[in-house]
Amino acid sequence: MKMKLLLTALTSLIGTAVFAADAPPVGSAAPDFSLIDAKGKTHSLSQYKGKYVVLEWFNPQCPFVKKHYGGGNMQNLQKEFTDKGVVWLTIDSNAPGTEGNLTPEDAQKIATSWKTHETALLLDPEGNAGRAYGAKNTPNMVIINPDGKIIYRGAIDSKATPNPSDIPSSTNYVKAALDQSLSGKSVSTPETKPYGCSVKYKSS
Repeated sequence: MKMKLLLTALTSLIGTAVFAADAPPVGSAAPDFSLIDAKGKTHSLSQYKGKYVVLEWFNPQCPFVKKHYGGGNMQNLQKEFTDKGVVWLTIDSNAPGTEGNLTPEDAQKIATSWKTHETALLLDPEGNAGRAYGAKNTPNMVIINPDGKIIYRGAIDSKATPNPSDIPSSTNYVKAALDQSLSGKSVSTPETKPYGCSVKYKSS
């Protein structure tokens, strides 16, 4: 029994490492995907070509996610940039039966109670979109430019803690990258190490 548990744990760790290694590099074409949102509407990345797109991996039970939603930091960021025409797609890639997995009903309740401002909250229970981007944490952030190229991937900010009091003194990499790119500048920090809870992928 102990050996079986050990093998299960090792398999889980290996699976996580494989997902983490598959992230497409900055400057490459963003992988297309098609997912259903909390209201049953289908969204494909390709339909937003010509716009800036932010991808945000999400788990409402994760303390690192709660850090940014509890005081409105993520919602304010979503609103600031969706008001400027940026498409913001929040993605739940956690498998059914694992922490963070949302049913459509759960997702609608969370969006309403947390007063979120994303373009859509997308459900990825099979983990296909998450795997395509090598998303390994919540939050895990990706920014795609109007040409469909990845211009930023990594953490939301520079302080890898679940403590909300760290937000004001941290560098928000997502805001900085969007501000720079929208004003025609190059992104000064195009890649950082994401932090947060692990994405709980469905076993293959």
